[in-house]
Amino acid sequence: MFMVGNRRLLSVVICCLFTSSVLHAQFGLVTREEALASVFPEATVTAERIFLTDAQAARVAELSRTEVRTKLYARYVATRNGEIVGRAYIDSHQVRTKNQSLLVSVNVNGRVRRIDVTAFLEPPEYIAGASWLRQFNDKSLNDDLAIQRSIRPLAGATLTAQAVNAAVRRVMSIDQLLTAELEKTP
Repeated sequence: MFMVGNRRLLSVVICCLFTSSVLHAQFGLVTREEALASVFPEATVTAERIFLTDAQAARVAELSRTEVRTKLYARYVATRNGEIVGRAYIDSHQVRTKNQSLLVSVNVNGRVRRIDVTAFLEPPEYIAGASWLRQFNDKSLNDDLAIQRSIRPLAGATLTAQAVNAAVRRVMSIDQLLTAELEKTP
């Protein structure tokens, strides 16, 4: 009896793990590690925690024209042969009632390199597809980085489009601010 129960439990656990992996892949989600390895091939990636000060958070809100709900961000700095080749940030935010996490990768020149969706808890039909996300590639932080300007809307998923655009603006503002502060440091 005990063995049958354990086998049944084991088969349920294996089924759940398999289903989770299939759903993750099916909806275009990637892990943080997969995204970083893909966007920064042959680079060494170092993880950092960024704690924004009140003044930095206020400046990010001003630059991005978005609300800054957290002052804690995960940043990944990619280096190759001792040179920084890019940075990436995790921005987790609410879309409608549930959360989404994006890994926004930025080139050394401060332009978007790529956006990867690492978590999406809203219904899957509202997730932004890779082709829609690609329109952010090589964009810089300016007035045109907005829906209906250089970013086309996402049909049927307006809230997702707005959340992604806000996240990208926030990340680019953080990167711009931190890079400028680093350049000032002797």
